[in-house]
Amino acid sequence: MTKEELVQSVKRIMALVRAEKHDEAFAGYLELFSKPDFLQLRPDDQRQALRLMVHAKLQGREPSKAMIDAHRSAVLPLTELVSIYDEPGDYEMLGMCHLLLGNVESASRMYRAGLAIERSRNPQSDLCGTLMRRVSEL
Repeated sequence: MTKEELVQSVKRIMALVRAEKHDEAFAGYLELFSKPDFLQLRPDDQRQALRLMVHAKLQGREPSKAMIDAHRSAVLPLTELVSIYDEPGDYEMLGMCHLLLGNVESASRMYRAGLAIERSRNPQSDLCGTLMRRVSEL
């Protein structure tokens, strides 16, 4: 998959989001994250696509099958990013996916691991505060 193909996929998904066709958008994310060559993209390109879905504002929305399936498909690329790059933001996204999937214990481990790393780097960062809040909410 080229970066241009990624950009086109994300543009299609974002058009569905704007049209409030959320299940179709999640199906698009599922397709994107399930492609084997998604893992071959630059880590920052992967993160940007993953972040769009994982950090989407979905308050009050009951998780649909499409939403759950899309988040489940994000677990593999996020696990790869976490294991290779050890970035706190990746741990946060992976924790958010686990939480939506009902894996509270796994989410807690991801948040705590990300928090430990971010505290050692910059204890005053916004991400550190966000991770502390996420841990306290479990």
